[in-house]
Amino acid sequence: MMTNKKRTTGLFSSFTSCISTTLVLLLLGTVISFYIVTYNFSRSLRENFALEVMVSDTLNTKQLYAVQQQLRQLPFVRYTNYISKEKGTQELAEALKERPEDYVGSSPVPAEFEAFLKAEYANQDSLSKFVPGIMQMHGVTDIYYPSDVMRDVNYWIPLIGLILLITALLLTFVSFALINNTIRLSIYARRFSINTMKLVGAKRSYIRRPFMWRACRIGLIAALIADGIIGLGLHLFVQQDIFLSTLLSPVEAAIPLVAVFVCGILLTTVCAYFSVNKYLRMRSSKIYMS
Repeated sequence: MMTNKKRTTGLFSSFTSCISTTLVLLLLGTVISFYIVTYNFSRSLRENFALEVMVSDTLNTKQLYAVQQQLRQLPFVRYTNYISKEKGTQELAEALKERPEDYVGSSPVPAEFEAFLKAEYANQDSLSKFVPGIMQMHGVTDIYYPSDVMRDVNYWIPLIGLILLITALLLTFVSFALINNTIRLSIYARRFSINTMKLVGAKRSYIRRPFMWRACRIGLIAALIADGIIGLGLHLFVQQDIFLSTLLSPVEAAIPLVAVFVCGILLTTVCAYFSVNKYLRMRSSKIYMS
């Protein structure tokens, strides 16, 4: 009867430890996933910024091609897109809900090149160094870019990313503390067994081994459960919209899964090691008084 009671108590302790560890790993994996999505969203926004390089109507096809080639060779340009005077006029008419024919012969829209930027150069400090050089190109009349939006994005997105990174680091510390308390409580219930094995001359490595294996199994099961839930959540996330699927590649989706798996096993095993060592170093009189 006593053996069955101890077995039931041990199973219940393992179950509660597994659930607690799973919840902590779920929170950690969610924050890591959210940080990756936020970083990619920020990069996607920056790469959609474009310089609108207005060119003179007097340029011929050869001269327009020369301007385009110069723009493509700039280190901060990903690719360029040419918008003719006719296409620009049509887009303006559609935006104003008017007929393109109303602008024939008097269209205020010049031909232009859209130079889409690389993410690391999508800020005013970088552009202020390159825009004067573009203005000196033959046939370029003016340059426009969304400076206000660019400034807001470059201020808020890194700030949000920094907050998420700090949160992830704090959660890692909290995860270690919570998992350590969970494992330590389960080992505390076996402190008399540890002391008995120590008194009969068992080696410390022999005493530690079953506790570390048990903690490792709990960490493995908790990590697999957490990875399953996180993986399902990420799958549903990228299935919602085509744009969302671009924010998380399969390789990036594997990062939180691997992090959760490694943390689940490593943290529980390390915590078990130090918790057992605490009672191995403790005198018998203190163990019975604790």
